[in-house]
Amino acid sequence: MTQTLEPPTPAVQSGPAQTWLADFEAALKERDVLRAAGLFATKSYWRDLVAFSWNLTTVEDPSGVADLLGSTLDRVDPSGFALEEPEATADGVTTAWFTFETAIGRGRGLLRLKVEDDRPKAWTFLTTLYELKGHEEPRGVRRPKGAEHGVNRDRVTWAEKRQAEAETLGLTEQPYAVVIGGGQGGIALGARLRQLGVPSLVIDRYERPGDQWRGRYKSLCLHDPVWYDHLPYLKFPDNWPVFAPKDKIGDWLESYVKVMEVPYWSSTTATSASYDEAAGEWTVTVSRGGEEITLHPKQLILATGMSGKPNIPDLPGMDIFEGEQHHSSKHPGPDAYEGKRVVVIGSNNSAFDICGALFEHGADVTMVQRSSTHIVKSDTLMDIGLGDLYSERALASGMTTEKADLVFASLPYRIMHEFQIPLYQQMAERDADFYQRLEKAGFRHDWGDDGSGLFMKYLRRGSGYYIDVGSAELVANGDVKLAQGQVSHLTSSAVVLEDGTELPADLVVYATGYGSMNGWAADLISQEVADRVGKCWGLGSDTTKDPGPWEGEQRNMWKPTQQEALWFHGGNLHQSRHYSLYLALQLKARFEGIETPVYNLAPVHHLA
Repeated sequence: MTQTLEPPTPAVQSGPAQTWLADFEAALKERDVLRAAGLFATKSYWRDLVAFSWNLTTVEDPSGVADLLGSTLDRVDPSGFALEEPEATADGVTTAWFTFETAIGRGRGLLRLKVEDDRPKAWTFLTTLYELKGHEEPRGVRRPKGAEHGVNRDRVTWAEKRQAEAETLGLTEQPYAVVIGGGQGGIALGARLRQLGVPSLVIDRYERPGDQWRGRYKSLCLHDPVWYDHLPYLKFPDNWPVFAPKDKIGDWLESYVKVMEVPYWSSTTATSASYDEAAGEWTVTVSRGGEEITLHPKQLILATGMSGKPNIPDLPGMDIFEGEQHHSSKHPGPDAYEGKRVVVIGSNNSAFDICGALFEHGADVTMVQRSSTHIVKSDTLMDIGLGDLYSERALASGMTTEKADLVFASLPYRIMHEFQIPLYQQMAERDADFYQRLEKAGFRHDWGDDGSGLFMKYLRRGSGYYIDVGSAELVANGDVKLAQGQVSHLTSSAVVLEDGTELPADLVVYATGYGSMNGWAADLISQEVADRVGKCWGLGSDTTKDPGPWEGEQRNMWKPTQQEALWFHGGNLHQSRHYSLYLALQLKARFEGIETPVYNLAPVHHLA
């Protein structure tokens, strides 16, 4: 019997995305910028993470595409655009994952097509660099062998190499990069730089890695779920709690530093820094164990956290108040305040957490709400807001952490709120009873200026929200008392609001948030440098606490700034994981002497 063998099905079927990529590559090869730009829709967005721009930047519409390509095409010399998996079409949008190469590296991206004038055109286009040619990370098939087989009388063991590095790096040998701040951001970047072979040193003022978490109020836990919070290379085990307690996170960070061999100086405080433009290096003075040490890195990264520099109000009467007062970042926990009258000024995450823990321990707690706050219940957020990307459900559908990060990154900030608004409408409907009770108690609630909810508030201003893990119910039912208005002054025994309301207090907690990260630059370097860099964080959305003009990316984060060789790295665990890659690649390229002309270096519009 004759058997007929069908030809194998191609791994990737031909479709509009494959055709679009072929047309795009042909236009690029011919250096036909206008033809390439014509493949983009009238309203379209190209977000590039380092691959073309040596920057984190978004251009809009065919004119923006033409400008980006006109400035970078000859140098980048992109090629090899190919689908990474079959494209998919739903609701009139074709989505396609692809890979490509540049003259110096390899990248991957995500394309979304819409039909315009009877032709599929790019609506959103994400390009990211993930490795440099000739400088690939020692992972997978490139992993180090570890063992040195054979006989070698001059053998140096792993432990001896690590000890030698500890005795020389920063002392007799200068690191190329110094990372100030050893929390999740600093060590994630430190691990990336370690794998890329960039001599770097992470310094932190605390005694042990993870003390940044251990020292906070004892009820603190992550409000983001475990699937969202992995660090690079080393994911949490699959039995890790969904919301990890602070001390467990502290221990994880400490073990991460050891396992990933991050060069790390604890109990080290940076006291001053200055940049020598002629020499192209920093002078960084640190105090370590009572000894003053001077470092001379080429690159300086402030990883002190976007929630690291406390905003402490200067109120009349603070000097005469006879009780205890401190910022939420210094709050030790509720144990000492049973039966005490506590006034918590603020109504965001820390305020609610602290109020809840104090109530549990028998304190008489009053929350002072000065402006409206967005609240979303944790379970609802995990299901509707994150479930498709970061959850067991997402993993079961094939959505890896790395893929989810790129999906999130592929949504241009300009239109991200359009994706968020319907999600938060669903949340409002699901928890309508909760919001009615909360507002009936007098709490001022909002959904963001345009109804786009928590994520946009976070990206635009980094404040103004609470992920409810239970404490909002205490306000709704009156167990935690609520006062409204701005604080006028303190007396010896009370907080007084502008309307004259007196709130007797034995303890005042200022849950008043944090300032822009360039404040750290002012303290460490100079106010001149802080002003040269300008405000960190925010998009220029012209919404509350995010003044315009539109900037299109997070101000100054993970990318070149107006101060040569000064970088900022911060954000939540998700951002520390994802964006540390692009920052590390930018630093690696400079370390290797690769030319890194920056396209669209952001101007400064706001100083703080």
